[in-house]
Amino acid sequence: MYEPIIVVGIGEMGGVFTRGLLRTGHPVYPVTRSTDIDHMAKTITDPKFVLVAVGENDLHPTLEKIPAVWRNKLGLLQNELLPRDWQAHNINNPTVVSVWFEKKKGQDYKVLVPSPVYGPHAAILENALTALEIPAWQVKNAAELEFELVRKNVYILTTNICGLVVGGNVDELWHKHENLAREVATEVMDIQEWLTGNKHDREKLIQGMVEGIKGDLEHKCMGRSAPGRLARAISHADEAGLAVPKLREIHQAQ
Repeated sequence: MYEPIIVVGIGEMGGVFTRGLLRTGHPVYPVTRSTDIDHMAKTITDPKFVLVAVGENDLHPTLEKIPAVWRNKLGLLQNELLPRDWQAHNINNPTVVSVWFEKKKGQDYKVLVPSPVYGPHAAILENALTALEIPAWQVKNAAELEFELVRKNVYILTTNICGLVVGGNVDELWHKHENLAREVATEVMDIQEWLTGNKHDREKLIQGMVEGIKGDLEHKCMGRSAPGRLARAISHADEAGLAVPKLREIHQAQ
């Protein structure tokens, strides 16, 4: 019998991973808002893996509440996720997946590009996604993971923020407004380098963003989260002392 896996947050994304984990033979125990997580931790003291799949605004409050007996088994997936997010909670060496597929209510998942995974339980997530015919691959080290997280952030922040200006889809953005996209991406990369404390290959990040764009040309630029992403970017820039004039211009226009 496979060891149990805990999934914290059974929303759209958590539901996809749960399906994959079940297909690979793991019993899955869900943690919802109504679950007494401390009681469950006393019942399941040694799960194989604990995947945190809550919404963006719930990530940090959830990590604060993770029982001590589970903390060395954590898996994380989240937009705008960076190492500083788990380090702030003294979580070391989690398994992390940078999700490059979309899942909306009432629709099945849609893959843009293969999703990179890294960490001690990376094979569990790779196998779960593969069971659903969602491509995934394991990166070699923590530095590559950080690059992949930044790459996803550059894609989602750039397309969302530009969408506040031009609307439309990512194909139209890149082919009709490439200069705007590059200008916003440059300022996003400035912020990402401050957040990570590391320099990154910027042209490679742009190429990675374009790969994501080509993965789903009809993907809408601006989702519900776009204004919040822009506000967070401005807040980070203020904290870092970064000028980011284009982001501020867009923010003021809102």
